[in-house]
Amino acid sequence: MNIIHITDPKDPGLELFTGLSETKLYHYNEPDEGIFIAESAYVILRALEAGYAPLSILVEDSRMEAEAGPVFKMIREKLGDAVAEGITVYTADTDILSGVTGYALVRGLWAAFKRKAVPDFYEFCKDKSKLTVLFDVVNPTNVGAIIRSAAALGMDGAVLTYASVDPLTRRSSRVSMGTVFQLPWTKIPKEGSAGIKLIRDLKTLGYKTVAMALTDDSVCPDDKEMLEGEKLAVIMGTEGDGLPKEVISECDYRVKIPMMHGVDSLNVAAASAVIFWEICKQAEI
Repeated sequence: MNIIHITDPKDPGLELFTGLSETKLYHYNEPDEGIFIAESAYVILRALEAGYAPLSILVEDSRMEAEAGPVFKMIREKLGDAVAEGITVYTADTDILSGVTGYALVRGLWAAFKRKAVPDFYEFCKDKSKLTVLFDVVNPTNVGAIIRSAAALGMDGAVLTYASVDPLTRRSSRVSMGTVFQLPWTKIPKEGSAGIKLIRDLKTLGYKTVAMALTDDSVCPDDKEMLEGEKLAVIMGTEGDGLPKEVISECDYRVKIPMMHGVDSLNVAAASAVIFWEICKQAEI
């Protein structure tokens, strides 16, 4: 590795990791795909396993062996020594990094990766029977948690509308524990994200559409009729506002999780785990 030790908080080597917003990272190097920053060794290792190409790495001095060591090893194994030697690794002490970021570096390790092209929605859906659809989910924590549950509980992929948070944002990928690199996903362009159009497109592709919504005609997550069939798309709305009324009405089914103690609803990420578990159980029958 090409290791450079940083002693100046204004060093240009830090800009990629601390000086660019998620939006600027996304559009970095246009018209080519942009980049994203992965935090912590575990998440970085999942990105490497999924075939993402690392551009540079930032490591806290005290984490070089425990955190960065396994990452360096996998880079050499995946890409070879020649490529590994061309990757710049910036190191700095805790005070320098905390002074720049305003907080302790997450587990002492960041890596910048080149993005991959996002799959076309229609091509993406061809070989997938169980989808979760994140409709304008704007909280990165919820996006990461939903994708983690979807991966763990056997969903085949995730579809995100244009307004939803990108799964490769630092917080989403970290909360997902790297499953954003394991579960296939795609993001729909703006023109394809209109509510009724998206639901009708899913139906045309053969999916039963299920809205998570608190309505009078809602069924329970274990409804047998709903769970039958080869293709199912579960639509999750953003925290607070939920799904638009027209989306709820257009779906084939509406699902409400029974509550106790006067609680009216669960956090969207928690609710996703409940419905995914029921779908997972049905698939095993």
